[in-house]
Amino acid sequence: MLNIIKLAVGCPSIEVLRERLNHYRVNGHATVQTRTMPKRAEEVLDGGSLYRVMDGMILCRQPIIGLESCQRSDGSTGTLIVVSDDIIPVQPRPMRPFQGWRYLEPKDAPPDLGNSLTQDGIADLPPRLRRELAELALI
Repeated sequence: MLNIIKLAVGCPSIEVLRERLNHYRVNGHATVQTRTMPKRAEEVLDGGSLYRVMDGMILCRQPIIGLESCQRSDGSTGTLIVVSDDIIPVQPRPMRPFQGWRYLEPKDAPPDLGNSLTQDGIADLPPRLRRELAELALI
């Protein structure tokens, strides 16, 4: 299994991401467009997730359902990352900006917010506060 990490440019929160995914659907599935097909596609399709960086923090993941070739608006070939509608909050982690996408090994991926964190209300905190707490290593 192998994950992918990608910036959600201009998307400050999970709520905005959820709304945005309703506009980018192909055959009923949420999709994220990128330029290149992962060379390690088989590993990604073997249970990998798309981790999303928003406002400088890894905040959530979505299980990857498929990878499809597509034609981009400029006529070049691209790739659609087909993801589940399930958006799973993860323990916030700071992440510097980067271009495109990167592989993310499972050992390096932030853990899902567990029941104790959800019950403590951390998942409900505003992203800015979660970021500050994560930067101080308090969550």
